[in-house]
Amino acid sequence: MKQLLFALTLVVAPALAQACPGLLDHRYTSLQGKPVDLCDYANRPILVVNTASKCGYTPQFEKLEALHQRYRGRGLVVLGFPSNDFNQELATNQEIAQFCKLTYFVEFPMIEKGSVTGQGANPFFRQLAATTGEAPRWNFHKYLIAPDGKTVYSFRTQVEPDSREIIGKLLPMLR
Repeated sequence: MKQLLFALTLVVAPALAQACPGLLDHRYTSLQGKPVDLCDYANRPILVVNTASKCGYTPQFEKLEALHQRYRGRGLVVLGFPSNDFNQELATNQEIAQFCKLTYFVEFPMIEKGSVTGQGANPFFRQLAATTGEAPRWNFHKYLIAPDGKTVYSFRTQVEPDSREIIGKLLPMLR
């Protein structure tokens, strides 16, 4: 019996360890107060964006939601991370959620407000910056994570969500 358990451990443990890439091994809370485990999005392309409600680039929410609607059935996950790092975000998670829903009809997951730059950046954004060599310099910086959970592309604020640069990387990743 011990030998069987040992053999199962050798087979099952590595499979479980591979199920969630280290980059995605993070848990957050949504704007609505629900738990969000990034491991749930393993093996899917993920477009991560730091957002702000009162920024000149805020209309990008419309194109982010359009991508979400168009490609979610083929595996895409769009994840928004509201941040006040650049002093353009609303005060509370409730205000942000209401603004996103009522103004841009956002349905993709939005994580509670937090920091995405500097020493105070959340661990996920620190890893994204370390992986790509590029931290957000402004709101609406985008990271596209490949389904392998290791390959990450960085796109500056000015690159629109539906740009050739992003779509060209994204389409081969979809199911």
